[in-house]
Amino acid sequence: MTKNYRPGATGALIDIYEKVISELKELIKDIPDHALTIIADAQTSDENCKSIQTILSHVVHAGFGYATSIQNYRGQNITRPGKNFHLTIGDYVKDLDKVFIYTENVFKEIKDNELEEYDNSKKIITSWGQNFDIDQLTEHAIVHILRHKRQIEKFKLKVLN
Repeated sequence: MTKNYRPGATGALIDIYEKVISELKELIKDIPDHALTIIADAQTSDENCKSIQTILSHVVHAGFGYATSIQNYRGQNITRPGKNFHLTIGDYVKDLDKVFIYTENVFKEIKDNELEEYDNSKKIITSWGQNFDIDQLTEHAIVHILRHKRQIEKFKLKVLN
């Protein structure tokens, strides 16, 4: 089977983002719905990391946050959707698809030469206070999914065994 690659640096970022979202969807597809809300880490103080449900809700919410931050950096005034907690894996798969489509549409307006910004005063200021250009924020979004994918892999060992 031939893989179609999107062109340019923006295309590479979206191709990789699509890949990690697909990998996350593949990882969660066999999780029974009843296991979503099982607390796998009662010790953490991070409310986003107690169960598979809280992790997936956080990943989806953050995904919309990255994309809307880029839109707002580019002059729009967009509010990201609120955080939703679902009771089925199917609903999370749909949400992950929505995050990808939304982000892909945001990137249709971005040229490769707009990805990097060296002047810190012209970077996106994230909700947690770091300054990123579009490239850096998107790379962060990709690694964010990978980190939580790893976390879900570990939670599956606890919850499903």
